[in-house]
Amino acid sequence: IPRHWCPCCKKHVEPGVPNALPNSTIGNALVALTTVFHYGLGLTIDQTREVLLSPLQTQVTPGGLVDLWRRAAEALLPWYEQIGVDAKNSATLNADETGWRVNGDTHWLWCFGNHTSCYYMIDEGRGSDALKRFFTAAFRGVLIHDFWRPYSSVLLEGEGEHQCCLAHLLRELDHVDEHALPGKVPDRAAEWSAFVKMLRRLLRDGIRLRKRKDFTSERYAARIARLDARLANLSGAQYADADAARLAARLRRHQDELFTFLDRPEADWNNNRAERLIRPAVILRKNSQCNRSERGAATQAVMMSIYRTLKLRGHDPRAEIEAALRTYAATGTLPPLPLPVADG
Repeated sequence: IPRHWCPCCKKHVEPGVPNALPNSTIGNALVALTTVFHYGLGLTIDQTREVLLSPLQTQVTPGGLVDLWRRAAEALLPWYEQIGVDAKNSATLNADETGWRVNGDTHWLWCFGNHTSCYYMIDEGRGSDALKRFFTAAFRGVLIHDFWRPYSSVLLEGEGEHQCCLAHLLRELDHVDEHALPGKVPDRAAEWSAFVKMLRRLLRDGIRLRKRKDFTSERYAARIARLDARLANLSGAQYADADAARLAARLRRHQDELFTFLDRPEADWNNNRAERLIRPAVILRKNSQCNRSERGAATQAVMMSIYRTLKLRGHDPRAEIEAALRTYAATGTLPPLPLPVADG
């Protein structure tokens, strides 16, 4: 960095450097690289330092790395906010949550995503209050989620609807068959077996119908109506078996949220997308043991969201983060969040 004496100011002055943040000892390229290592690939801080030390002969303290990541997250905060806006304005949105620790206290990592955006939010709550902090306005798309009750508190508007994950329901049926069925008395076992047989057939009929190549909601409206009637009959019956009664009550509660994917073909019948998006964070949680402070949790949410969204949109996160930090260091503003790369 050139440095010269100014006779007017009576001090040494130097120009701004676009390749590094102000007062930084490491350039933007290395900041972007270490961000990908830690928040994208799941390397711990010590592993990241070891990578830098070996080929680059660069000794960086853990505190120095954490501070650089915090500053990068503050600079990239508008991108994080834009990802949240894109997610809330999407036609379909998958949601899931998992446990997280902040300074040893229980928190929750929320994930809201689709095929072009992934927004992580670390919050101390797992209920409707946390969802209201994300959904600041009514949602107009299809919200796909499991049967966790707080999701029902999300305010919908216009064409907004819920789709509950049928894969979760099918897995629960398998769980009861494996663990609870062997211990049931004969009459309860027979009732459960009859109930689960009809429910599995009903769900799989709906899934097979949706997979037909010529499927449209208008063409198969009569068959969809018959599926809804079968669901109403199955959930409205009385059952002596505890598991059958419990699941029948759930079917009644979510009766309008099980076959939304037949009326809205853009929606999936499962929540696999959210589970795939949250899985890298779970792996990272095992390596880094979560966060030691609220500020670290905020940095974690920002950087993971940006990394995962850039990957979903077909960009190289390292290159895009480096270019954004260079523009920010030179002009004080960020370039727009990259749009998805067109196929081909």
